[in-house]
Amino acid sequence: MSNSHRTTIQEKKCSACGTPFNCGDTADGNKCWCNNFPPIFKTSKVIDCLCSSCFTTVCSTKIKEYVATVTAETALNSIAKDLPKTKQLIEGIDYYIENGNYVFKAWFHLKRGYCCTNGCRHCPYKTQQLQ
Repeated sequence: MSNSHRTTIQEKKCSACGTPFNCGDTADGNKCWCNNFPPIFKTSKVIDCLCSSCFTTVCSTKIKEYVATVTAETALNSIAKDLPKTKQLIEGIDYYIENGNYVFKAWFHLKRGYCCTNGCRHCPYKTQQLQ
């Protein structure tokens, strides 16, 4: 999946599951839905576009792999805080819903770049909370 500039909406089929979906930027400046996802893929490694569901799954897996390498000591220097900011939060990437409540995942906290000291469940800055 590439965040490259497109000028028309195309109907594509997901290269993973075959589901049809709309892909591309509109002429009036609206960006493709994939632009809301973090740019964590190298386009040379992706064969073609994925539908939103498959892309969320693949993206979530890549983020989990990255987050697993982050420690409380390295969290402040995470590359996540330096990625371009997205316009919206994505369920399964930034948060999940538990008993009707939003629970922010470690990726969300890493993108913010610091600990808010609220004792968040998935805070990657655990040492910061103790100070």
